[in-house]
Amino acid sequence: MSSNDTSFGLPIPDSALALQRLYHWERTAPDRIACTQPMGGGVVRDVTWREMMDQARRLAGHLKAQGFPPGSKIALLSKNTVWWLISDYAIWLAGHVSVPLYPTLAAETIRQILQHSEAKLLVVGKLDGFEHMKAGIPAGLPCIATPLAPPNDYPKWDEVLSKATPLTGEPTRPADELATIMYTSGTTGVPKGVMHSFGTFAWSILSGLDRVNKIDQNTRMLSYLPLSHVAERTLVEHGQLATGMRVYFAESLETFTLDLQRARPTVFFSVPRLWVKFQQGVNAKMPPAKLERLLKIPILGGIVRKKVLGALGLDQCVLAAGGAAPMPPDLLRWYERLGLPIVEVYGMTENCGVSHATMPGHPRPGTVGVPYRGVQSRIDPNNGEIQVKCPGLMLGYYKEPELTKQSFTEDGWLHTGDKGQLDGEGNLRITGRVKDLFKTSKGKYVAPAPIEDRLVMHTSVEACCVTGANLGQPLGIVMLNPEAAKAAANGGRTDLEASLAAHLKSVNAVLDPHEQLDCIVVVSEPWTVDNGVITPTFKVKRNRIEELYSSNYERWVGSHQPVLWA
Repeated sequence: MSSNDTSFGLPIPDSALALQRLYHWERTAPDRIACTQPMGGGVVRDVTWREMMDQARRLAGHLKAQGFPPGSKIALLSKNTVWWLISDYAIWLAGHVSVPLYPTLAAETIRQILQHSEAKLLVVGKLDGFEHMKAGIPAGLPCIATPLAPPNDYPKWDEVLSKATPLTGEPTRPADELATIMYTSGTTGVPKGVMHSFGTFAWSILSGLDRVNKIDQNTRMLSYLPLSHVAERTLVEHGQLATGMRVYFAESLETFTLDLQRARPTVFFSVPRLWVKFQQGVNAKMPPAKLERLLKIPILGGIVRKKVLGALGLDQCVLAAGGAAPMPPDLLRWYERLGLPIVEVYGMTENCGVSHATMPGHPRPGTVGVPYRGVQSRIDPNNGEIQVKCPGLMLGYYKEPELTKQSFTEDGWLHTGDKGQLDGEGNLRITGRVKDLFKTSKGKYVAPAPIEDRLVMHTSVEACCVTGANLGQPLGIVMLNPEAAKAAANGGRTDLEASLAAHLKSVNAVLDPHEQLDCIVVVSEPWTVDNGVITPTFKVKRNRIEELYSSNYERWVGSHQPVLWA
């Protein structure tokens, strides 16, 4: 489907809406492979559009038979699988609203979302640690277990579908009708239910495809970031509906390299933390200085690039993108030298993830590029906040009219909460969060995000946080990657301390005096989704960092050591 089908203003053509796209592929490409699903033990299963729609129609028939009122909320708790997509389609076919939950949530959060959304039924799929999640499912809530779900007593997918009467015909849902409620992971507070319609998703993917013309029915993507997150939902689910591309699913973290090798994606999207891990993996096998030398040698440099990208499973990639958090400029430049320029995208759940992006072939490290077609943006002259307006904006927060009102300006612009600046070409530079700014005891404000972009570039650092409200100088807290943590535990602390101290000196050399870090603190406990330090998309929760470590700040700074171990 061409993005020229829309003027990028509402109304959008009915042919672009999710259900109409499903019927299109059901009619025109029933035997084309839509998805490739790993089943475990090296076994994979190809699923055609015909098979997907047959199962979606059967599940929709089952849902209709339950007698739920139209527009009922049906929840999804699963890692990414083909049955996640089929369930979403079935919910829409049956006239209901899908409520996807992150597959890493704690029981308390699961309960809060299921109760707040008034979910009538829960589809339980592939999960790790389900024994800790199960307590969050309210007693009496009907559940259905998909293939690959953990052991449970729920009705099984195949059994439910075999007894169901398939939904027939081609029921449609209007553009302005609610399609889904996406509860934001959030770096602070209780998750909020972001409401999106069929129209907001359709407009957003069309606007995205207008910017990137490298996605079509021959595209291959590996789906591994949570489908409950807006980036994966828009790019993978609605991208597939729009283009008919083939989606491969990852099996596990342990098999991720093999999953990439199997899919050989032509389009690959990831969060900065994974792009950093890829780089660190390459550096572990070849010293960075040696790689730099080899890449500069004619002919040999091309061979090395191909070999490195082949080892990553990205040698067929024609479009690489990063988002969900700022990409360090030095990291972007490293991938560009490797022959894999990364398009940086910027967006949020509240605007379907579609706001700004750098132009393919025109890297602008340190910025997130220019607005997508149809997106308006401005910067508040009072506090530097980025504000956006487009037809892909959310309908509001579910059951939260006051929060919804606070999220928009009086003239209808969305408050992003991000601070930004424009360069001479109109590219947007994210300078931090409006509420992330903190003031030192010297009365100077510090924006942590740009400093963190530099701090995380040490080869042993996987994640970091710059903090220090009311201290004389800010400090950096870092989490080591597994390899560095293991080396430190086995007697390698001295060398690592020296390396981190040198890194601290180089970072401080380019900062203003009031921004310079007093010290780097290395934490021993990994930051995970389970312990609440990071979100499912690997953003560090600053409020959680403060809870865990703020009582130590004065002592750390008072030690007058460049590198400390927490």
